Amino acid sequence: MFTVLGESGFIGGNLVRRLRDLGHDVSAPSRTDMPLAGQDLGHVIYAIGLTADFRTRPFDTIEAHVSLAAKILRENAFSSFLYLSSTRVYANNRDTHEGALLSASPLNPSDLYNLSKLTGEAICLNSGRENVRVARLSNVVGPDEARSDTFLGALCREARGGHIQLQTALESSKDYIWIDDAVELLLRIAKEGRHSVYNVASGRQTSHADWCAAIQSRAKCSVGVNDGAPTASFPPIAVDRVTDEFAFAATPVLERIPEILGNAESEHDSDPRPST
Repeated sequence: MFTVLGESGFIGGNLVRRLRDLGHDVSAPSRTDMPLAGQDLGHVIYAIGLTADFRTRPFDTIEAHVSLAAKILRENAFSSFLYLSSTRVYANNRDTHEGALLSASPLNPSDLYNLSKLTGEAICLNSGRENVRVARLSNVVGPDEARSDTFLGALCREARGGHIQLQTALESSKDYIWIDDAVELLLRIAKEGRHSVYNVASGRQTSHADWCAAIQSRAKCSVGVNDGAPTASFPPIAVDRVTDEFAFAATPVLERIPEILGNAESEHDSDPRPST
């Protein structure tokens, strides 16, 4: 049995669908119907989180990333517990291996997300419970990205309007991973993982220039960059652990550009997902 907390999110919803396709018994309670204390939840995947609006909802961010996870860890039985964190925690680091010493500043509003995720990780890894693991997810992309509240979603929507205007330089880059790859790797980590912390990433940097060129190969649009636009790049994410343990090899996301562009009928229904 699996219990997925956070089914309403992009990753949680995809996890639930994949588990059910595989024939697993899956419970996916909502935030208003959390499991009662003492229940055995089987294999737990904790996918509850806030993304783009964390700066304006600090208390909700702490509740989602720390308090609710601590409550489940303290009060419930389980076979395993996988906490979904983010590679955003490496934002101030050059070393992105899972054992790296990480830094964040409480004086920086943008670091509230990192600090809350790291506190959630610390609660998990120091809970004294067995089979508790952390997965730090990179930028997860999927079909019909224009519906999502992400940088790539914004590019896809602007492309439909005929022009992409970048606020950051073309050289800016991040690690992106396709949703199916992320889901399959998370399920293996949840049941088979030998370590306590894993990066779930492609190990490749994709630049704004790469994305714009791929989009222009499928959609007729121009590209502009703001004068003086800064370069915003995250450090390359180390994937040695998942490569060695699971022989993981990510699909190059640019190969999925037709699915990423999609044909969503409505551009107003957002599909929020984690973004580093």
